[in-house]
Amino acid sequence: MNTVDGPDPLHRRPTGVSDDTVAALGKLSEALECVERARGHLYSLHQLIGHADLMLDEAVRMFRDAGHPGIADRIGDELIGRNVIAGRWTFQIVEDFDDGYYALFRDLDRSAREQLVDGRRHLYEAEMKERRRTPGRPGHEARPTGER
Repeated sequence: MNTVDGPDPLHRRPTGVSDDTVAALGKLSEALECVERARGHLYSLHQLIGHADLMLDEAVRMFRDAGHPGIADRIGDELIGRNVIAGRWTFQIVEDFDDGYYALFRDLDRSAREQLVDGRRHLYEAEMKERRRTPGRPGHEARPTGER
């Protein structure tokens, strides 16, 4: 492999690391990426529910103005400010997720990489890039020009 045109040292597997180990770390990383996407959706839920709750203020006002105080009262009493699950607003769900499952997942991913490949990330993808790119061809560089 041409070292000038190859991956940077942080994207090269340490000596003695097996293909199976790189594949297992790649699968763990892929799973973490799925969790990252799920976390984004959880934050979307948090923001959308919060926005909807604030929009209810206007709906209540509009029902009152339209002569429907009973509907306005029911929405105001039963729905505005309601927990989305038992005892929790969405910010509490996000905090529990971040501090529990998500924090543990990230810690286990980092720990496995530190123990097995000196903390290096995306080795599976870096090696795939090397197999799939055409060295010397424009747009197929291993890394940005000027890096060593």
